[in-house]
Amino acid sequence: MPTGAAELMKGTILDADSFDRGDLDTAALESALDQWTHHRSTQSHEVAERIAGCEVVVTNKVIIDAAAMQSACLKLIVVAATGTNNIDLAAAKQRGIMVCNVRDYASGAVSQHVFSLLLTLVSHLGDYTQAVKAGRWQESKVFCLLDYPIRELDGMTLGIIGYGNLGRRVEQIALGFGMQVAVCARPGSEAIPDGRITFDELLKNSDVISLHCPLSDATHNLIGRAQLEKMKSTAILINTARGGIVNENDLANALRQGEIGGAGIDVLTQEPPGADHPLLAADIPNLLVSPHNAWGSVQSRQRLADEIADLIQAYRQETPRNCCLPD
Repeated sequence: MPTGAAELMKGTILDADSFDRGDLDTAALESALDQWTHHRSTQSHEVAERIAGCEVVVTNKVIIDAAAMQSACLKLIVVAATGTNNIDLAAAKQRGIMVCNVRDYASGAVSQHVFSLLLTLVSHLGDYTQAVKAGRWQESKVFCLLDYPIRELDGMTLGIIGYGNLGRRVEQIALGFGMQVAVCARPGSEAIPDGRITFDELLKNSDVISLHCPLSDATHNLIGRAQLEKMKSTAILINTARGGIVNENDLANALRQGEIGGAGIDVLTQEPPGADHPLLAADIPNLLVSPHNAWGSVQSRQRLADEIADLIQAYRQETPRNCCLPD
């Protein structure tokens, strides 16, 4: 727990650029500790040196492994996100380091982004916008262009994988569009709770599948070739969760071969991706890739900064919350 009240409590933020672009009110965060060191970004070889001497470390995606935790002062890691797979939680527990995360700060932004991707795909909005820029509307012999098929969400079935706060928020919006909503049981689970369907049923029956589950051993490559083959040829896959949940090579091939109707992807296994990433190839049809910014509204990022400050204050008051260490 915190050191004596008379001692200065020092902390560092390892990748401030990942959530603060100079447009947030960070007064509460700045006052949460006695002394801060800010780093706009941090490479793996810089981590140990930058957290040395700090009792509190804030990281969004910078990996903190067992070797980096050898700083004698480190007592609290605040993950500026919900996912904690960049932290060696077992090593933190062994060393008595508390790990806390920020929860449910971006549901509004992410659920909005889900439907931004989905609506763009079903309306072919990008294709029509490019057609106008290319002069095709101006050359049309009738008043409109209808070169690309436009589909209505009304009556479609949305399958949700991961029914937490975000999954429920997406469900509410889907119902407003007149969609039917199906939620599957936890993949791999033998028990099917009331109101849920099996994972296979969801794959086969959904017109749209939206992923909202965490990345874990159980969900790594959850959507691969076998699962894509079970989906409708017109189905759309939306992933705003984690990149490793979808096998990216299999998805690229499925889209090229027309096995599914489209995909909207906000997260990749490697971020930022290399130029040769399989989902960045120019020949993949009906694919939208956004740069892991579904969560990034100003409002979401402000809530994130405020919650980081609150978690640090809770730790200092010896009433910690959002603790992530394994039992």
